[in-house]
Amino acid sequence: MIWSFIKVAFFFILIAGAAVLAGYFADTGGGIRLAIAQREFSLGPVQSVVALILAVLALWLLLKILSFALAIVRFINGDETAISRYFDRNRERKGYQALTDGMMALASGDGKTALGHATRAERLLRKPELTNLVSAQAAEAAGDSRKATEIYKRLVADDRTRFVGIRGLLKQKLAEGDRETALKLAERAFLMQPSNQDVQDVLFDLQASSGDWAGARKVLGAKTKHGHLPRDVHRRRDAILALQEARAVFDSDLPVEAREAAILANKQSPDLIPAAVLAAHGYKANGKEKYAVRVLKKAWEVQPHPDLAAAFAALEPDETRVQRLKRFEQLFTANPAHEETQLLKAELNVAAEDFPAARRAMSDLAEKHPTTRALTIMAAIERGEGADDAVVRGWLTRALSASRGPQWVCDKCQTVNAVWSPVCEKCGGFDTLSWREPPASAAVPSATDLLPLIVQPAARPSVEEPMEDAPEATEDEPADADPHAVYDAEFFDDTTVRKRAL
Repeated sequence: MIWSFIKVAFFFILIAGAAVLAGYFADTGGGIRLAIAQREFSLGPVQSVVALILAVLALWLLLKILSFALAIVRFINGDETAISRYFDRNRERKGYQALTDGMMALASGDGKTALGHATRAERLLRKPELTNLVSAQAAEAAGDSRKATEIYKRLVADDRTRFVGIRGLLKQKLAEGDRETALKLAERAFLMQPSNQDVQDVLFDLQASSGDWAGARKVLGAKTKHGHLPRDVHRRRDAILALQEARAVFDSDLPVEAREAAILANKQSPDLIPAAVLAAHGYKANGKEKYAVRVLKKAWEVQPHPDLAAAFAALEPDETRVQRLKRFEQLFTANPAHEETQLLKAELNVAAEDFPAARRAMSDLAEKHPTTRALTIMAAIERGEGADDAVVRGWLTRALSASRGPQWVCDKCQTVNAVWSPVCEKCGGFDTLSWREPPASAAVPSATDLLPLIVQPAARPSVEEPMEDAPEATEDEPADADPHAVYDAEFFDDTTVRKRAL
């Protein structure tokens, strides 16, 4: 750096001196007179300046010759690298300049120019650990993926650049859509540098999308260990992964391990609804219904959800409708002001044929937040109380065009997912689904949205259309005796539901 500054300063001094000398000669009209071997030479002002510049150049050339002569003398004296060092310095300077130009061209997006400079730098420097990476990136920018792959493979062959080469090949495979090979490369890169955040993120996404929950939990632990993930976020995501492990075990018909994994997931994140449901099933299978009730109540306090109500109902499948209504008071008191509590209470009262209580439970919810579910419950209440068909059809008409209420919506791409999963079915985002109402929905209601209309517990007979003989439900009759009871109803397609309702 200092030597470069000295050379630049000397150049400016030389130019300034020549300019001053030329101005002096122009003002005085004089020149330079030289006497060499009894001969005199007179130079005018311009000739004097040119002669001075030529003298400086001759001096520079003389120094170069002396330097080369000195290298030859050293070579003769036994220094076999003296001459090669003399030429290597010049080649190295040009090589680094080419490398710099290539990096500048790469930063500006000119891939072809960058590739040309990188190739020249590689030829001059002969240091592949410096030039290969720039060459690979320049080849990618120029659209030559074959050459980029070839260079990345050369990087992998060198211990000093192996990680960089694997990471480059990983990005190429991701761009090509070869996720299977990319997963293997990401695992290899993670073993080499487990603290690299970019590798952690890529490997975690690939493992989550491929269902390798155990491997994803290891990567999640590494992210927290190296400070790349807050502990509260780690706790929730680890609970999600443990939940998925439990589901996989259930699919493998190993209920003991599944119960343990599900309960662990619920303890790590009690507000995770699928974990609470699976933990409740695990406790019930182990004969610990009290623990199952405790898990569901705790989750209901945080976020009431229909899946929690369904799991709570499954704890006592043989109870009567009235008994079920009384038992559900445990959930009602856990979060009484929530909309889901009002809807659930109204549905259970409709199933128990207590329509005034169902109307009181609904309050003004159908007008304040008219969702498909709320409006169909009101239609069921009107039908149970013997209202005209026109009134029932009015509620149903509104229900068909109303909002479907809360659903599993991806916070990243705003896609509505039919069921909860750790990964969004559209964008692949991990832990991005939340139970909320989407901004707008014009979808036709499904059978579960119109479920209260299927119940039809007290449709009063008319003179024109006598009611078919059917045994009346009593308090001692189990809830499962009615095929249309709430949370035990069979699923129909939308057309069948509308025909039955209308």
